[in-house]
Parts: sequence; structure tokens; C-alpha cells
Amino acid sequence: MSVELNHTIVHARDNRESAEFLASLLGLEIGPEWGPFVPVSTANGVTLDFASIPPESITLQHYAFLVSDDEFDAAFERIRDRGITYYADPHRKQPGEINHNHGGRGPYFMDPAGHGMEILTRPYGSHPAPERRP
Repeated sequence: MSVELNHTIVHARDNRESAEFLASLLGLEIGPEWGPFVPVSTANGVTLDFASIPPESITLQHYAFLVSDDEFDAAFERIRDRGITYYADPHRKQPGEINHNHGGRGPYFMDPAGHGMEILTRPYGSHPAPERRP
């Protein structure tokens, strides 16, 4: 059996709010609540299980989602329509811009709990670096 990521727990101030935020932006479905978790599953079978915990206990994480160009267009339109601040870089120094890393497109934005979210159309390392000339 090959090793695959099956699920991860995402800490949130409000598990339903954070799950709905991500699912609605990316066009994903929210699964049935299971114990303290509100699950959102991706196309490759990985589930993000959102769990409410006290805000002071949340350790901020980064989550990146690989999407097609059409999915990017739809998600990015939702980001702009909702007035969500986005950046071309993870350090939030380039607001209102997207990047074109690896020959694709991608913005970074924050979810309701403060986690760094990213959508990208090309995986890291998928585009050859330009040749350097002496």
C-alpha cells in the first residue's frame, strides 16, 4: 500500500464557520458533522476536519490547494466578490496581487481562524527555472 494523507485536523474558533468559508470558496462540499469535526473533503480524498478550540490555543498553519485554471477563476472571483484581502506572497507584503510562481497563478489569504490559505494552479517545481546566462 502506498502512503497517502487521509485527513488532518484544522483548529478553528468556529468549526462550522471555517469549514463553510473554505468549502464555499473552493466549491467543495461539507460532510456530515462527526463528533467535534466538520469535514471538508478534497478531490484527492484528503479530508480537513475543522474542530473548534479556544482561540488562544490555535497554532496558525498554512494550507495550499492545487486547483485547475477554471477552478482558480471561480475561486478567485469569489475571493474578490467577498472583499477578502489577498496577497501575492505568504508574508503579506504584496496586497491585491497574485503571483505567477511555477508558471501558474496563486494568491494567499487568511481564513476566519487566521490560517494562511493558498490556491495555486501549478505545483511547486513544475515549471523549469529560466536559464541563467553568464
